[in-house]
Amino acid sequence: MIRKVFSLADVFSVFIVDDSSPDGTGEIVKSLQKEFPLLHLLSRAGKEGLGKAYLAGFQWALDHQYEYIFEMDCDFSHNPDDLIRLYNACANEGADVAIGSRYVTGVNVVNWPMSRVMLSFFGSVYVRFISRMKIQDTTAGFKCYKSTVLNTFNFDKIRFKGYGFQIEMKYVSWKLGFKLKEVPIIFTDRTEGTSKISGNIMAEALLGVIRLKLSSVKRYKKSV
Repeated sequence: MIRKVFSLADVFSVFIVDDSSPDGTGEIVKSLQKEFPLLHLLSRAGKEGLGKAYLAGFQWALDHQYEYIFEMDCDFSHNPDDLIRLYNACANEGADVAIGSRYVTGVNVVNWPMSRVMLSFFGSVYVRFISRMKIQDTTAGFKCYKSTVLNTFNFDKIRFKGYGFQIEMKYVSWKLGFKLKEVPIIFTDRTEGTSKISGNIMAEALLGVIRLKLSSVKRYKKSV
């Protein structure tokens, strides 16, 4: 993934958050840093959840004054070629948040079992019904944010750690008046590794939508 991103025509930096992964992720990244000066690594002592890892990456990017900040999976379920399309949506097409969407033009998912497709698709239907967001893929994890969006957030107020994090970030961005734009992608199931989805993560997402709806969005705004 690192080599692929750095081979793209546009220039990207890559920031990896490693929560002491047993597969040696940290050491591999350190060895590649000699080859790729725009490759960065944060190593943490223990697992703090997906959401906390993303927030650490967002804060690092803001601290280093990046204007466009992306999140994506590193198992090639998200195609790195689509990074340029997400960038263009924010840089040239007026979006504040660009979402790599599996469902905006149908169901563009490859190699997922039907049960997983149904869970994901109807999960998004449920989120739209409760939240009233006009987003087809509410749990998508492939996104580009303008820094102006993330600079508005008080990250300490983000509640969710798993898939609910993806919903929470979209919902709050939308409620704060930012423009969300879905960019159609083809999502291909991972060929290596295993999914970290669990019953607890799903429950957090499903119940969390109701909590979001009942919350004041003002709590998420950074104090000036």
